[in-house]
Amino acid sequence: MNLSDLGWNPYFEAFFEPYRGKGLVPARVSQEHRTLYHILGEDGDLIAEVTGKLRHEAESRADFPAVGDWVAVARRENEQAATIHALLPRRSGFTRKAVLSGGMPETGGRVDGQVVAANVDTVFLVSGLDLDFNVRRIERYITMSWDSGAAPVVILNKADICEDIDEKVAAVEQVAIGAPILPLSAEQETGLDQLDMYLKPGATVAFLGSSGVGKSTLINRLLGEDRIKTQQVRAYDSHGRHTTTYRELYVLPGRGIVIDTPGMRQIQMWTDEEGLSRSFEDIIALIGQCRFSDCRHIDEPGCAIREGLENGTLDAGRWKGFVKMQKEVNFLEARKDEKTYRRTLRDWHKRIHQIQAQREDLRKKGLL
Repeated sequence: MNLSDLGWNPYFEAFFEPYRGKGLVPARVSQEHRTLYHILGEDGDLIAEVTGKLRHEAESRADFPAVGDWVAVARRENEQAATIHALLPRRSGFTRKAVLSGGMPETGGRVDGQVVAANVDTVFLVSGLDLDFNVRRIERYITMSWDSGAAPVVILNKADICEDIDEKVAAVEQVAIGAPILPLSAEQETGLDQLDMYLKPGATVAFLGSSGVGKSTLINRLLGEDRIKTQQVRAYDSHGRHTTTYRELYVLPGRGIVIDTPGMRQIQMWTDEEGLSRSFEDIIALIGQCRFSDCRHIDEPGCAIREGLENGTLDAGRWKGFVKMQKEVNFLEARKDEKTYRRTLRDWHKRIHQIQAQREDLRKKGLL
């Protein structure tokens, strides 16, 4: 398999150079399971696992390979298997918050970032134009997409069963500032030509959205065959049934790479103030017009937010969504600071023990 067909480019070549002299070869992660990975490279499809050293040095879940990552591997002789020795730096990564242990973070659970798809050029945010249509969910996806480093594109699927497409497109335009909005029908195969400009050799596109919105059906249409299993959604609420259970990378001959992902109805934020500001430029601009820089937007005079809500220029749902996500970001930043503090404290304790051991060794030798 040609590496360029998998998205290999000078960016990754530059980072891989130190590993080439060690006899390692590059490969891209196509599937991620609990301890094993499927990787694609010039040797084809191989099963791989990370080295003990890489596992030991990993400080978070994000330090492990994810679907779309490029890795440096050693092929095992006489086996369709390999060992992953290193993870190359990512150009982009769509990351969500995951609670790893101890239940919800509010009750002491440890939070970490889970990379859903790595090294993505474009994110197709797929939403159904049926009963599952949810502007606030699209708004959340948009925020995280901008923060990922990839360009978001909103795909409104199931246009064949929607009678008010223009109204729903207008509603999405209010929250998807700067992102193209493409109504289409995967079932009827209409409007799919709108995707052609994003599907280019070497380019990677990730499909994200809730279960039942048609991500797998869309990818099957692009593949030209029903390679991914699909199911009908529930008629009474249009919810899907999680046909896709793990993330997987597919190569479209001559048209780039696509990544299919399981449905994510509840997606937790893993971003910062900068990522939030890009998605809510309209609200940030209004806040800047408030009379007081520390305005709480509750009962202060000259509050541009309150004025916008009262005269209808600011949608109440959008403001509520912004406030909710801002609270999540503030909470996340506090947990990240706490994690950094614990890591620094751990490093200092380790260093102190090393110094004490060195002093004891010198004392035994009569040099101290």
